[in-house]
Amino acid sequence: MSTTTITETGKQMVVVTPENKITPAAADEKFQAIARGNREGTLKLQGIPTFSDPYEQRKWMKEHMAAAFRFFGKQGYGEGVSGHISMRDPVLKDHFWMNPFAKHFSTIKASDLVLVDSEGYVTKGGAQLPINEAGFMIHSEIHKARPDVVAAAHTHGIYGKTWSAFGRPIEMLSQDACNFYGKLGVYDDHGGIALAQEEGAQIANALGESNIACILQNHGLLTVGHTVDEAAFLFFSLDNACHSQLMADAAAANGVPKKIISHEVAQYTADAVQNPHNFYTEFQPEFELIVEESNGRVLQ
Repeated sequence: MSTTTITETGKQMVVVTPENKITPAAADEKFQAIARGNREGTLKLQGIPTFSDPYEQRKWMKEHMAAAFRFFGKQGYGEGVSGHISMRDPVLKDHFWMNPFAKHFSTIKASDLVLVDSEGYVTKGGAQLPINEAGFMIHSEIHKARPDVVAAAHTHGIYGKTWSAFGRPIEMLSQDACNFYGKLGVYDDHGGIALAQEEGAQIANALGESNIACILQNHGLLTVGHTVDEAAFLFFSLDNACHSQLMADAAAANGVPKKIISHEVAQYTADAVQNPHNFYTEFQPEFELIVEESNGRVLQ
């Protein structure tokens, strides 16, 4: 973990810099292998963009975060005031962005996002609105424990929270389930609504040092990513995998045997798809659709 010293109003402050050592998309052979370009090899997948100006990066990240919320709204992941996404700020690296309390996912714009400091207090620079206390307790501990994580997503989607009651991981029932092969943790306890720092720390511990998702027993799903796009796509993919698991188990209970993907095939598939550029790209069709459906309002 590296540190950067910045000065703000004459006061020195040491902040954590995320270890986002991602191979540039054009040079990432595994990522480029999933699509075919021209014979000259000059037509390549774009992947995660890079920025020289952190303020331009912040603007871009907030636009994608707002679109992720609208996508979650379309999927029916909202339930009252529950559910949140957090995103590490590229300018003030000990701050992160969250959604305002009690605002429907489907109405969120980039300007509605709230900037909070390392202790979870709302600061200037974002919307001046309260945030979800439990959300901060979960997300702040994840960002502390995982400097590689830029964004984390958690909601109470019906399929994820239903499957979470079993306190066990999903099985490799489909190619899409292999998105999570070897990278899925389980928090096999439940301390109720996360209003204490200890609960957030235990969830971060269950997520582990390199996993991309965690099933929170009797609670729901949690996904993380190098971009908010990755975290959003992984949440959607895992919720779908839980839906598939519930249906497959219902059929199996009536005598229809399941066939599980072998370790070799699951690992081969995971090696091909478990890539930040790939998971980022998986969300781009949804991002473009959200922008078009909202006539660009999501970006405002």
